[in-house]
Amino acid sequence: MELYVFNPDADLALAHGGENYIAPASARLMARDLALLPLWYAGEGSGVLASSAYNEDFLQQMADLLGKDVKLVTEPELGERSDCEPVPWGWTSSLRRFLLQRGVSETCMPSLQKLQIWRRLASRERVADCLESFRDLPFSCGESHNLRDLSECRAYVEGLERSVLKAPWSGSGKGLCWCTDCFTEAVSGWCTRVLREQGCVVVSPVYDKVADFAMEFLADGRGGVSFLGYSLFRTNGRGAYQGNVLLSDGQAEASLARFLPTETMFCVGNVLQALLAGQFKDYAGPLGVDMMVCRSGDGFLLHPCVEINLRMNMGILACHLQRRLLAPGAVGRFFIEYYPSAEALRARHVEDEARFPAVLSDGRLASGYWPLVPVTPVARYRAYVKVAPDTEDSRCHICPWP
Repeated sequence: MELYVFNPDADLALAHGGENYIAPASARLMARDLALLPLWYAGEGSGVLASSAYNEDFLQQMADLLGKDVKLVTEPELGERSDCEPVPWGWTSSLRRFLLQRGVSETCMPSLQKLQIWRRLASRERVADCLESFRDLPFSCGESHNLRDLSECRAYVEGLERSVLKAPWSGSGKGLCWCTDCFTEAVSGWCTRVLREQGCVVVSPVYDKVADFAMEFLADGRGGVSFLGYSLFRTNGRGAYQGNVLLSDGQAEASLARFLPTETMFCVGNVLQALLAGQFKDYAGPLGVDMMVCRSGDGFLLHPCVEINLRMNMGILACHLQRRLLAPGAVGRFFIEYYPSAEALRARHVEDEARFPAVLSDGRLASGYWPLVPVTPVARYRAYVKVAPDTEDSRCHICPWP
């Protein structure tokens, strides 16, 4: 049986690099509250690792309403399912150790040697090589450099009006240092720490971004890479993920066509597939390539590789939600939100249920508010989808974030 595990701190664990990594409290809270997210991309008859309280009732509701055939598996039950095949959000050596300690067979998981290879592949240092494949294409922009000395970092920052420095491994919106042309004491301290802990600082200019999106893929570990779909998403001013618009591939291409011809998207996809197949042939699993549409004079250019996520990600989840949850033709939005208190989350959940009642059509969400995980009395995170009623106004998917 496939066993899906939501470990959203996978990037933080990669930054640590060791088997003895301990997740911060915020990451443990997110993992607890959103443990059932894999329900929406798990295969039929598979299991999801979560605690039994509240989650079991929610899974039963989804089975009754949507026909979902996914079982709850708790930590104490892992020893009874030693031959299960773990499917985590992201593989790390610390997760492997956690599962081994609870009775999962070593033969069902990647070796430590393979995980170390995958960790190196997941570094932001790979972006520079990826961008070289697009260097001569007229519609593309973007540069990334890997610096290993503090003086190089200073020269780069002072040479640009605006730049962003990145740790090779970090969580969503984390590990970034936004700079003007002044190499301040704070920036120097940040660079010194990252160089000491991770050996490199990845740097790039700040672009005039008008849209975030990604192309999502699946690698088979033998050099085969297949396209899964587009992800049109939103980030805040610091680069942290906020949510996805749920569109079919055709709708996504129509939205991006406001900026660049669809033929450009096809060209980029073909180049990326070949590139990923060559550079990531030892990796098996989902991966996504984050991109940007950037303003350039009176037109637009494509930044074809801002980041490579060598794991499951919210964009792939959004693709599954669009195909498995939404009614045909519906356009929705997917959100992850944090609240300062469980009471505040509960109040907003109740309000949304009242204001946007869910309407199902043949087991699919046609309109309304739909929580993707149970809203428990202690939850601080929630994940949900909203679909507007089927009117002409709601079909304005050409502009996904009005």
